[in-house]
Amino acid sequence: MGSLLKKKIKVAYEASYCLSHEPTYREKEIWIIFHGYGQLAEFFIRKFIPFDTEDRLFLAPEATNYSYLKVPQGRVGANWMTSHERELAIENNHRYLDQLVNEHLEKFETPPAVHVFGFSQGVATATRWASRWQGNVQKFVLWAGGFAHDMNVKVSNEKFGETEFISVLGDQDEFVTSEILRKQEELVEALKMDVKKITFQGGHLIDSEVLNEIFEKN
Repeated sequence: MGSLLKKKIKVAYEASYCLSHEPTYREKEIWIIFHGYGQLAEFFIRKFIPFDTEDRLFLAPEATNYSYLKVPQGRVGANWMTSHERELAIENNHRYLDQLVNEHLEKFETPPAVHVFGFSQGVATATRWASRWQGNVQKFVLWAGGFAHDMNVKVSNEKFGETEFISVLGDQDEFVTSEILRKQEELVEALKMDVKKITFQGGHLIDSEVLNEIFEKN
């Protein structure tokens, strides 16, 4: 008597996401874009609207963990996970992202090219999810973040064998230390990934000129 029992239950829940336009499902490519810590999809996707075309659709999932950015009130942001119940958050993210992406792709008569863009915390979430997703990613942009450290090396190497990777980093990014870069280099070597590196003058942000370069050449 009196012992504490902590258990889990699966429930259905609603999650938000944003699209750059109403899909015709005749688009030739779809970009799944992952926002960073403390951001919201509706604001994050605005950076990509200038590159929206009838052949290119942007899909921005929104993380389902919310908090005030300045306690106890004010602007609200979302995050993909914290250290608390981390593994549970990862599994919930996978189920949510699988359903969201697959439901849209199933509506295409001709499968579009699938590309992924991750920013900051969204990079680790994106790489972790895509390494387990049943589909294939053609182009993957890792902006101000790196591969998830807990990815299965063998599985990921096979999964991303034909994927083009682009890493973008500001030379004054206060969140990326030399130690983080060293660990990423070791992980990239273990994964046997060929990653194109782009550096710009700036901090932890999305540079419009580099963004333009990526999409104008795509």
